[in-house]
Amino acid sequence: MATIVANRTLRSLLEHRACASSDQPFVIFDDLAGTVTVLSYAQIDERVNRAANMLVALDIGHGDKISLHLPNCLEFLYLWFGAAKIGAVIMPTNVASPAPELAYLLDHSESRLIFTNADHLDVVAQARRECARVKAVIVCGAKRPDAHSTRHFDDLVAQQDTSAPNTRVDPFDEAAILYTSGTTARPKGVLVTHANYIYAGETVAKAVGLRPADRHYVVLPLFHGNAQYYSTMSTLMTGASMALTARFSASRYFERCSAHQCTVASLFAAPIRMLLAQARDDEHRKNRLRVVLFAQSVTEGQLADWHERFGAPLLQLWGMTETMGPPLMNPLTFERRNMSVGFPAMGYEVDLVNDSGKPVAQGEVGQIVVRGSPGRTLMKGYFKNPGATAETLRDGWLWSGDNAYQNPDGYFQFVDRAKDMIKRSGENVAASEVEAVILEHPKVFDCAVIGVPDQMRDEKIKAVVVLTKDEQLESEEIIEWCRERLATFRVPELVEFRQELPRTSVGKIQKHILRREATEQRK
Repeated sequence: MATIVANRTLRSLLEHRACASSDQPFVIFDDLAGTVTVLSYAQIDERVNRAANMLVALDIGHGDKISLHLPNCLEFLYLWFGAAKIGAVIMPTNVASPAPELAYLLDHSESRLIFTNADHLDVVAQARRECARVKAVIVCGAKRPDAHSTRHFDDLVAQQDTSAPNTRVDPFDEAAILYTSGTTARPKGVLVTHANYIYAGETVAKAVGLRPADRHYVVLPLFHGNAQYYSTMSTLMTGASMALTARFSASRYFERCSAHQCTVASLFAAPIRMLLAQARDDEHRKNRLRVVLFAQSVTEGQLADWHERFGAPLLQLWGMTETMGPPLMNPLTFERRNMSVGFPAMGYEVDLVNDSGKPVAQGEVGQIVVRGSPGRTLMKGYFKNPGATAETLRDGWLWSGDNAYQNPDGYFQFVDRAKDMIKRSGENVAASEVEAVILEHPKVFDCAVIGVPDQMRDEKIKAVVVLTKDEQLESEEIIEWCRERLATFRVPELVEFRQELPRTSVGKIQKHILRREATEQRK
């Protein structure tokens, strides 16, 4: 099968850019503490070569796994592409992971080295005790005075040559294991090939019309597929540049965005709400953003508020770690309906099917399935999980587990995760429909709706609500608000108020935690 991937790899792509765009800036790293580092394509490639040669010196070879337990930093990029140059595989992890969770990922992924920074060394040390395959921990960034026996990244790479390693890499070699973000109890390791990365970058670059003059604003974590697929890879594909910040900062988002003259960005609903919660500032409208990709639900009121305050055009999409690029996107140059997830993107074939795999009629809810080639346009599979792979990849289609319907104009309207459908007295209730109504309440900042087991009705509907700062509400006020706007069988019977919701690193609500806690409260 011939695709836009051709025979390109991460190695060949970076080396091409280092030659063709050698002096052009690739990465502007802002540590948000006053230091900004600008590196050209040639400079990045030189540092990547040092990292690759260091890995070889540490006995890392083709197919070996290394863990990147790192926040956003330049070392993450050096190691990602350095590993790719020798056919090794990165396994990035959330720096907020507790030791037991990290130990599972290290052990399951068969990681041989861990790269981290001084702030996370203690957690890594705890996790390493459970992982016999790990041969060493290497610290990136500032050294910690009490960690005398720990090897340091800067010391190791300083000894290495800047020439490219003498290794060969194939487009269908695995380059990463990206574990799903934890909205279910046990994460699965998505196998990402060089071809997958190329495909993701090419499709996103084409979809947003990325040009060499564009600059991505990257505030989401590099250990997540969004920052890798949508931002870094599309930048690399086109010879554009990216401004990478050490972390997301709502209070400084637009200030740093304008300072770095960024034109393209990517966000999720949670950071969008955090930005809307900031004090108004007319300076925020002076940004140069021409498109801001986003995913997950926001309300019509929030969309209107965003455009009025910031003037940065939003574009909603739908995608998964398993799909590489986003199969569904609002159009760049046609009518954008950002309460929908748009149309099938170039390079993707999307359908909606019932449980038997038969296409549903227009307007009917069905599961989103995406056609493609594993290892090329879709994930290669789940690492060491053939059962989950077979369940997700069926006869050339990826079954997403997400439900949607298509309106008469062809726009896809996301409904909910299949597992988030609540069954109440024989009726199917989409949690997202109830959440959308609650989020419209002027005193509500955030909410999540779940089903709680009930002997009479199968499940009761429970709303977990976060109020806007300094606001107060009673449970009955939420219920009455819903009763006036929803059919009776969709109205929550239970309301719980919290200071915050459990979320993944990119803002996805961890409903499995809420369900588990609700079940434990009933015992």
